[in-house]
Amino acid sequence: MHAAILHAAHDLRLENVDDPPLAADEVRVAFRSGGICGSDLSYYFKGRVGDFALREPLILGHEVSGQVDEVGADVHNVRPGDRVAVNPSRPCLACDYCRAGRGNLCRGMRFFGSAAVFPHVQGAFRERLTVRADQCHVVPPSVSWQAAASAEPLSVGLHAVERAGELLGRTVVVAGAGPIGCMTVLAARAKGAARITVFDRVKEPLAVARACGADEVVDAEKEPDRLDRYREGKGWFDVGFEVTGAPAVVGTLFSIVRPGGRIVQVGMLPPGDAPVPVNKLQSREIDYIGAFRCVGEYATAVAMIASGRIDVAPTLTHDVALVHAGEAFALAADRSRSVKVTVHF
Repeated sequence: MHAAILHAAHDLRLENVDDPPLAADEVRVAFRSGGICGSDLSYYFKGRVGDFALREPLILGHEVSGQVDEVGADVHNVRPGDRVAVNPSRPCLACDYCRAGRGNLCRGMRFFGSAAVFPHVQGAFRERLTVRADQCHVVPPSVSWQAAASAEPLSVGLHAVERAGELLGRTVVVAGAGPIGCMTVLAARAKGAARITVFDRVKEPLAVARACGADEVVDAEKEPDRLDRYREGKGWFDVGFEVTGAPAVVGTLFSIVRPGGRIVQVGMLPPGDAPVPVNKLQSREIDYIGAFRCVGEYATAVAMIASGRIDVAPTLTHDVALVHAGEAFALAADRSRSVKVTVHF
């Protein structure tokens, strides 16, 4: 079968790989759609994501949906022919973090398309993938393959708002209108945020953020003064989400989130240490917390998409065949032309 394998930055090849054997608790899934994530882009263009550097060829992809082809002898939650969204997280289920209900922090996590460990965990951009049965979540025929694959980025947004605490009636600011920023808007709106502002330095994605439910969008490149009014009185927003991964934006959020507010770090910053305005954190008693992937929110994301409670369609801007992988990654990296690019075989 074919797989999209990254050998080095800018060196992505469609190559043949073998199917691994199917264990009794596993499922073989035929790939139908996969989203290109910011981490895929970082691996493709830089050969690394944050502190995780490519050390061997890596199959990319972790946002995925497909159709069940084959099931192991002990599998009863899905059957051949089922349409499924596939959770890319494969925690060990046995370590202290898994037992405490924080599987995203699992000591033995196997996450699709990740160079966080060596040997790397191979990803989902392959014609067939073999997964543990509990990673599969059935979706109805009414849900498109592209929307089903979006359960993973939506789960990241849902986890971010879970880490933020109470949002009902709160004012929220999201830094970044990319796919995860837009998913965070959808999640914050579903959780009852009273007003959501999104700012970005690229104009085009802001229209998608508004379609996802943002009350106000700010082009920080052309109208930076519009953020200045939120700095008055030691800040204005109850909760801020940093989704860009740009260190300078962290400082911006500390100036516009009010004393006693909370900032959730969702974007992964560049390698090494990053400056944090500790004096503002301390003197304003701002909570600064991290949000990493998701825990139980994946199942929630699937359910919300399936029920229509959350509509991810505004984020789905392009669908490209993986035979044109270079074009797909270039398009996904061009924020003036795309938000979420999905791929298929």
